[in-house]
Formats: sequence, C-alpha cells, structure tokens
Amino acid sequence: MFLAVAGLMTFSAMAQTEEVVADSVATEVATEEVAAPAEEVAPVQEVALHQALKTKFIEGGAGFMATVLACLIFGLAICIERIIYLNMATTNNEKLIAAVEAALNEGGVEAAKEVCRNTRGPVASIFYQGLLRVDQGAEAVEKTIVSYGSVQMGQLEFNLGWISLFIAVAPMLGFMGTVIGMIQAFDEIQIAGDISPTLVAGGMKVALITTVGGLIVAIILQVIYNYLVSKIDAIVNSMEDASISLVDLVVKYLNK
Repeated sequence: MFLAVAGLMTFSAMAQTEEVVADSVATEVATEEVAAPAEEVAPVQEVALHQALKTKFIEGGAGFMATVLACLIFGLAICIERIIYLNMATTNNEKLIAAVEAALNEGGVEAAKEVCRNTRGPVASIFYQGLLRVDQGAEAVEKTIVSYGSVQMGQLEFNLGWISLFIAVAPMLGFMGTVIGMIQAFDEIQIAGDISPTLVAGGMKVALITTVGGLIVAIILQVIYNYLVSKIDAIVNSMEDASISLVDLVVKYLNK
C-alpha cells in the first residue's frame, strides 16, 4: 500500500515537471516568432534627394564642386535666354508674306514697311531693310537682304559660344578634381605608412564625385545646345525662303 502511494506521487511530480518544461518551450517559441517579424519590419530610413545631393556635393569638395555648379548655373541662364529669344524670333512667314504682298498692291512700299515694323522677328526686319532699297532696284534689294540676313544670323547665334565653353570646361574641372583627389589619397597613404582601404576609398570617392558632377553638367548643357542649334537652323532656313519670296514680290511690284 505504501509503495503504491509513493509511486503515484512520483508519477504526478514527473507529469507536472513535463508540463512546466513544455510551457516554457512554447513560450520561448512564441517569443521568437513575435520578435522575428518585429526585426523584419524595422523601418528603413530614407534620405531625401536634395539631402543626398547636398551630402555628395560636400564630399566632392566645395572648391571644385562649386566651380562645376557655377558652370551649370551660368550655362542654364544663357540657354534660357536663348530659348526665349528664339521662340520670339519664330513667326508665321507665310502670313507675313501675304500681308506684305497685300500692302504693296494696296498702299505701296510705305504700307509694306508699316506691316514689317509692326511684326516682330528677324524675317520682318530683313523685309524692312529690303523694302528700304526698292527705289534702287531688285538687285540692290537682294544684296541688302543677304547682308542683313548675315547680321540676323549672328544675333540668333549670340552667346552660343559661352554654352560651348561651359560644356568643355565642366568635365575638365571634374577630371581635375579627380586627379587632385587621387593625389590627396596617395598623400594620406604616405603619411600613414600603410595602404589602408579606408584611405584609398575616401580619396577615390572624392575623385569620382567631381568627375560625375562635371559629366552631368556637360550632358545637360549639350542637350540644350543641340536643341538651340536645330532651332536656329530652322529659323535660318525659313529666313532664306522668305527672302526669296520678298525678292519675287519686289520684282513683280517694279514690273507693274
């Protein structure tokens, strides 16, 4: 009887111990399952674009990066001025030719001059200069148109040379910053007396940032420059076509 009671008590104690162990294991597993997603969904800090650009600008060195930025600012200023000027110089030449022809037929040369004075653009200016020489004959009108057309072309291409200069200078400044950054890296290696990856990486990083900055500026200005050149070519072609039409109108007017 005593042995039976002792065995029953021993069996009960073992069962309680197993339950406690099982509960502790289950609690640890649940804790790990909860902690794991918490680590996975930890928020990642995102850096704003302007903040990242500011950081790279400082890392690239204020001296050379400031000169590269100056090339971009001045180049864009000239590009914007040229875009506005060329858009204002673009006119409807067919409408202008029709108005000049109607004025010649109805009011003579003075009426045609008034039409040209009230119209903006290089084509109207060329027409006005040509009409000033109508009394000298068609040949004089043609020579005047050609000469004044060259003047208007020069005004259309005004300041394009500065844009070309900034396109060439910006990458050069970037490459110069690259060379100086490499020199600084080798100086730091010489002072430290050891080739440390940190020293080499820092100098190369500065060098590459300046190079990238110069190339970006050159690419932006080059794209706008090509647009301006194509715009000027289109205006010049329209000027030449309109000039031929004006000479025909003058010849017709003089032969009446």
